[in-house]
Amino acid sequence: MSAPTAATLLDARDWQARSAAHRARAERWTAPARKRRGANRPHPVEDFLFTYYPFSFAKLEEWHPPAGTALVAAAPLPACWKKPPYRQQDGTVLADRALLSDKEAARLHWLRELLAATRDRAPILACHGLHEWAMVYRGEQVRHARTTPLRLPQTEIDALVESRPVRCSHFDAFRFFHPDAQPLNRLQPSLIGRRDFEQPACIHANMDLYKWAFKAMPWAGSDLLLDCFELAMELRDLDMRASPYDLAAFGLQPVRIETAEGRRDYEREQARLAAKAAPLRQRLIDVLDRVTGDLATSRTDGMGKGSA
Repeated sequence: MSAPTAATLLDARDWQARSAAHRARAERWTAPARKRRGANRPHPVEDFLFTYYPFSFAKLEEWHPPAGTALVAAAPLPACWKKPPYRQQDGTVLADRALLSDKEAARLHWLRELLAATRDRAPILACHGLHEWAMVYRGEQVRHARTTPLRLPQTEIDALVESRPVRCSHFDAFRFFHPDAQPLNRLQPSLIGRRDFEQPACIHANMDLYKWAFKAMPWAGSDLLLDCFELAMELRDLDMRASPYDLAAFGLQPVRIETAEGRRDYEREQARLAAKAAPLRQRLIDVLDRVTGDLATSRTDGMGKGSA
């Protein structure tokens, strides 16, 4: 069992205040989403992170300290701290990396390598959000038709996809392309080759920082998790405003990437958000280095398929 030496120690009053502040911050997002869900009135931007990613409202509201932080145990102790990788010792609670299974350690190592590869790749700022257009190509698979109409005729959407260079580097976006649009993509990302394609300007790769932070919990800590979540909300906003969907009913103005001016606007926004994502990615890499840095690399066997 690893010792809690060099760990930051928070007394009960401190961690309880942080937990309450975290819940209040999270509920700015979860409370309205719960109401919309109860009323069956989905929002195409603000509900996406709660439907596409399989993480519950309650889990987002739950507070965890970052790796290397010990807490003075006090009643009532949250249930999430009563099971591995947490342990209690000498009146404190600490997430102990010695309690990681081989499978979990391998998964965290794989994730660290993906994030580092993405960080180190040259950014691509000329994709212009065409992935959303390629998804509705031919008009057969309009994913958000229930909540919002398209703002352009289908013929114009198809013509744009066929006339512009499509450069989607993100597999989880590419896999939703209409089958006839996939050959038009200059890149052919795959699940198994995810590490060879993801790049730091991609809005979906940056949105996924929220997913990866969640998969690195509790080690990442809830402050970093919510930072990634709130950036993902900004990224989703750009994603949908640059799409062919009409979001006027939600008070959102389009980024008209079908025009040269709109493409310039998209690139500026994409670059701004990529700059915000970079330190979050590095913070997550640093956490994973702290947790897995001296674990045997042999524990990463079987994690090369990109299935984390």
